[in-house]
Amino acid sequence: MAVLLLLAGLGGSKLWAQGPPFQVDDPVPVDFKHYEFYIFGATDGTPAETDYTGPAFEFNWGAVPRVQLHAILPFGGIRPSNNPIYFPSGEGSSATGLVDMEFGVKLAMIKETKTIPQIGTFTMLEIPTGNSDKGLGVGKVWYRLPVWLQKNEGKWLFDGGAGETVVPQTGFHDFPYGGFLLKREMNKKLEIAAEVFAHGGEGPVTPQAQASTMIDAGGYWHLKGEDTMQLLFAYGHSVAGRTENYAYLGLYWTWGKDDKKPDDKDADEKKTSLLKNAMFSGHSLKNGF
Repeated sequence: MAVLLLLAGLGGSKLWAQGPPFQVDDPVPVDFKHYEFYIFGATDGTPAETDYTGPAFEFNWGAVPRVQLHAILPFGGIRPSNNPIYFPSGEGSSATGLVDMEFGVKLAMIKETKTIPQIGTFTMLEIPTGNSDKGLGVGKVWYRLPVWLQKNEGKWLFDGGAGETVVPQTGFHDFPYGGFLLKREMNKKLEIAAEVFAHGGEGPVTPQAQASTMIDAGGYWHLKGEDTMQLLFAYGHSVAGRTENYAYLGLYWTWGKDDKKPDDKDADEKKTSLLKNAMFSGHSLKNGF
């Protein structure tokens, strides 16, 4: 994890931040008075069980400067293998329905400079809205507590960090996670990226009962303009630890309006008034501006 944190500090122009479709997140909140919305599906599977999410709906809001509020309403399901080799992991019946909802706050703590990466936190609370008796939820509130770093260098972006997941439930236990991501802007329509992501064992009753290290690759295809609508995609597979597959496919929208300073508005109105007067009077605008 220490190596990953150091790599994240390498590296200015600003590219779009991470998060979906990748497992590594970022420390960059949504701009103030701006919004993000995702519709997506994802899957994470091991030989013991395959869990999937979809349809799921994510909403992010730049509520105040340098602070983002975050929520996910997810539907999904589980497909246990019922292979006795992995018991008690992967034991039981298949099920679908609402799974645990997610709420979070992303806070930008240190701004990026030429020599310092941006640093921030993205604390998340997982609310037990899924039916834990069917395996669709944990049954108690649980938490993700990471620190993320990001550095831009021309068309390249470096992102990484680590955190701890806290799960106060029988059959589960706390575990660390972290990763490092590298992204490049290919053109105005396409960005591609790859990440290394690792997590510890999540507990004896979970599909990820053992630690796993994965390599994921994917990208962003800009469907409208340069940023307002994108297709997000990623796929990854374990390279160490328990065999694990990860995939994500989603659509992303962003919108918002920057406030125009009153002084700027007044200046524009003054220029317009002077221009109209000059057109009718024939006077020079040189001193008016």
